[in-house]
Parts: sequence; structure tokens; C-alpha cells
Amino acid sequence: MEPAILIIDDDSAIRASLDLLLRHNRYRPVAAADPDEALAIVQSRPLDAILMDMNYSRSTSGQEGLELLSRIRALRPALPVLLMTAWASVPLAVEGMKRGANDFISKPWNNEQFLKMLRTALQLSRPVSATGVISRTELDQRFRFDDIIGRSPALLACLQTVAKVGQTDAPVLLTGESGTGKELIAAAIHKNSLRHNHRLVKVNLGAIPATLFESEMFGHVRGAFTDARMDREGRFATAHQGTIFLDEIGDLPLACQVKLLRVLQEGSFEIVGSSHSRSVDVRVISATNHDLRQLISEGRFREDLYYRINLITIPVPPLRERPEDVALLVDHFIRQCDLFQEKYQPAVTAAAIRYLSEQPWPGNVRELKNVVERVLLTTRKPILDVDDFSSQSELPARASDATGGVPTSANLNLEAIELDTIKKALTLHGHNISRVARALGLSRAALYRRLEKYHLTDETEL
Repeated sequence: MEPAILIIDDDSAIRASLDLLLRHNRYRPVAAADPDEALAIVQSRPLDAILMDMNYSRSTSGQEGLELLSRIRALRPALPVLLMTAWASVPLAVEGMKRGANDFISKPWNNEQFLKMLRTALQLSRPVSATGVISRTELDQRFRFDDIIGRSPALLACLQTVAKVGQTDAPVLLTGESGTGKELIAAAIHKNSLRHNHRLVKVNLGAIPATLFESEMFGHVRGAFTDARMDREGRFATAHQGTIFLDEIGDLPLACQVKLLRVLQEGSFEIVGSSHSRSVDVRVISATNHDLRQLISEGRFREDLYYRINLITIPVPPLRERPEDVALLVDHFIRQCDLFQEKYQPAVTAAAIRYLSEQPWPGNVRELKNVVERVLLTTRKPILDVDDFSSQSELPARASDATGGVPTSANLNLEAIELDTIKKALTLHGHNISRVARALGLSRAALYRRLEKYHLTDETEL
């Protein structure tokens, strides 16, 4: 049956325009001119989604729309609600998102973008599995997760969300610590999307200087600036009809955030040195290891951009929350390692796996991979035990050793474990930041953030 869509707007022209657009695209529109009429329809008939304006009188405060949204949410908590607002009222739409709206679009809208937003909201409202629970075996039968190793409950919860959003065009925000595999999750979303035959373009926003942001992202024409000797295509144009992965989005300067927001909102941009706008069709996946809400409160991240990039937020679990996966990961890294021309795939003792599973892994999967590869490089034993791994890392000789090495969660919390691990790595490597970061499986930027977090800025404190 065609999805039933309720249109709530006091402008008869908008109701008529949307009615025509929806009918033409195989939806069943129902119209309401004011909040009372809308609530009567919500209470009396089944609906699949709601499109609603924020103002229903001469007042433009949007208070009527917010109150109507709250009442709809009380009656139908799971029903997708999409807001329609003028560009100047984006802060009002952001407030609506806080109160439970699923997404918003600015008037006047592009019909293609509008329909894409509606399709995404409807798809996200449908469960992946009728039972609500899905196993790794079932996930692998239905989706392409071949590069992601693990069966732990924490990872399965992440993959189930990936499976749900994959077939949509929903913007996704991946959150999690450095080394957890956010880039792999982004690739999995792309592989399981309708865009999988087009490019996945990966961009590390933390590595792009603010002065080059527009040129890198939107491209430039010859002569646009001193060094522009030829035309250059930007990352968004390269990703047209595919997916763009914006890593480290929390590191993006505010001035660049405004420029990024425009292309995400309008689906178009201007090439540097050209006065013509270019339309682009991309699916956006962002990632950060920052707390963006904290950055918003500090005035370092735009709230409107936050709600534009995170229609769906997927937390990627740290390795310490998925100890069941350590054995599978170690086996995978050994099988994948191409450091030797001859075949060398040693066995790992149960004691070693237990030991590795009990570690805090501040550098997460990346750190574990580095440790395994170092052991394979330096050890030629057919069987690897605890000491082989502890000798190639800043981990304790035994997880139960409370007098030496890194303390375990039995006697310290995770932050204390991480702090102690970093201190020992700094001492072992003579405070060489590059070597310490490599040993812990962290990027230099991630290590510097941890040094700042623990106030380890003065070498005498280390």
C-alpha cells in the first residue's frame, strides 16, 4: 500500500503543491491547515510520516509548531516527523530536532532533495528484523560486512544500525575513540548502500588547512589564486553520486563549518574562482572522537551543522567493551600479515588470548594490530604466549600483576589505566611523541589530546 503522508501547513498553495508532488511519486497525501485539524487526523487514522510547517498564524516564533510537535510525539512517538522552515529559521528547526523531529528542509526546497529526505525517513522507521534481534550469521547472509571482525554484543549492535541505515541516504555520524575502526564502518555503510557502484571519497578534515578548505572540497579553476595553474576537481565533485566520508569533523574550524553546512543544506557549491553553482548528489558520513555537544557548548562547533550531519549517530565501541572479539582479531591479523615471504602463522595460547582480552587497549583495535605485527616481526616461535606479547608492548607481563606494569580494572578505573599506560610509553620511548603514538596505536593528534586531558604538558610531570 502507498505510504500515507500528512501535510500540515496553513498555506493552501504549499498544501496543493505537496499534494501533487506526493501523488506523482506514489504516496497518499492527507492535508491539514491547522494544529487542531492535524491532531484529529493523527488520532483517527494510520499514517506513515508527517510533513509540518512551524508557523500557523502571523507570529513567526514557531511556538505553535513546537507545541504541535510535542503533542504529536506524545500520541505517536515513533512516527517520522519532517519539518518545513525558511532558511532564516534554521535555529527553529534545530529546536524542533531537539524535541523529536526526524529531519528538516528549508523553503523553498528542491523536489529531489525533498523526496530523498522523505524516503530516508520512511526507510529508517522500518526494522531490520521482525524480531528486533539479529545474529552475526544473519547479518553476513544479508549484508556485506566481510572486512569487520567480531561477534560481541557491542559490535553487533553497531552493525545492526549500519544494516538499517545502509540502504538510505541518511547522513551518519560515527563517534568513538581513535583506533576503533570508524573508517571501516564508514566503508561498510557505503558497501551496503545503493551507491556502492560509485566512489567512496575519504577526507581527513583535520589535515586540511583552513586556507585550502574550499579548494580541496569544492575545487578551483585555473587562475583562481597564485598557485592555481590548472583546473582542479574538489572532493565533493569526485564523490558525486557516491559517498563522502568526512573524518575528524570535530577539528574543522568554524569558518569552514559554515561553508560545509551550505553544501549539505543546499546540495550545491561554488568552485573557487567561478561564479557558477554546481549541484552535487552525495551521501555524507562523518566521524569524530570528540564530544560534539561539548564543542557546541564551548562555541567551537555549530549546532545547525551538528543536526545536519547526525540524522543517525552510530557509536563505534572501544575494544575494551568487546573482549570476546580479541581472539578473532588476533587470528585475523596473523592471517593477514604479509611481513614474511614464507608462510608463518603461529598458534596463540589460551593464556595469551586471555591476557590480551583483559588489557584496556587505549589505542583500541589499531593498537592491538600493531602489537601483533611487532610480535610477528620479532618472534619466530610456533606458539606465542603471554611474554611474547608483553615484551612488544607497554602492557604488563601478567594481567594479574598488581605490582609493576599497567594496573588492571580490578584496582583502577579505565582513565587511570589509560593514564598509567601513556606514562609508561612516554618513559619507554624517551618522550618521542611519534614513537609513543605508534606504540599505542594512536595518531599524534589523538595522543596530544590525551596528554592535554591528563595535563601531561610538562616533561617533568611525566
